[in-house]
Amino acid sequence: MICSILLLIILTSCVSGTFVVNVTQTSYQAEENHHITLEWTFTTNPHSSSNSLNIFCELLTDLKNPVLFHLHEGVEVPESQDEQFAGRVQWDKDLLREGRLRLHLSRLRTNDSGLYLCDVLTSYGSNSGRCWLNVTAARDRPEPETPNTTSPPNTTSPPQPESRGWIGLYCVVGLTTAAVLLIGCFCLFRNVLQREPDSHPPNISYRSADDGLEFNH
Repeated sequence: MICSILLLIILTSCVSGTFVVNVTQTSYQAEENHHITLEWTFTTNPHSSSNSLNIFCELLTDLKNPVLFHLHEGVEVPESQDEQFAGRVQWDKDLLREGRLRLHLSRLRTNDSGLYLCDVLTSYGSNSGRCWLNVTAARDRPEPETPNTTSPPNTTSPPQPESRGWIGLYCVVGLTTAAVLLIGCFCLFRNVLQREPDSHPPNISYRSADDGLEFNH
């Protein structure tokens, strides 16, 4: 009896040692509200039925381990899925025959970040694979650089029709005032010229009483 148990343990260890589960990527980077595809590969056996395939994928956290995907004997168990991932996980069933588990996670959230573990159990062995997912918030993206311009942007808005009317009125009033001042200056200057005394003394003529001669001065 003891020999049979030891033989069973040895056989199981050998079989499990030949069964490998790998991840396509050990780390994934994505942004909030986008989608991501997580993929695991595992060893296949052409003599094994898909009904013997069991897969259990979960997110490892400190508080709880929400279930991402559960496959029992080749059939999906959606009721096992945590509400955090409800309605956001799609998988490619046909790829299981090739030993590939591909999970599409849509509408990503920041709390989807963490370490994902998938346990794969078959009739010919079992193993697990892990990958890390980091989801960043949309506001964490660096803002695109704006090209430098030689001239500053035009921050002044074009004048409105009402403003244009006031500007025209101001121009008319200014021109009229300037014209009035110019005419006034001209009249004042002309009056000043008319009031200036003659620089040449008047030509005075007189006649001498003695000799009857006429002198001009």
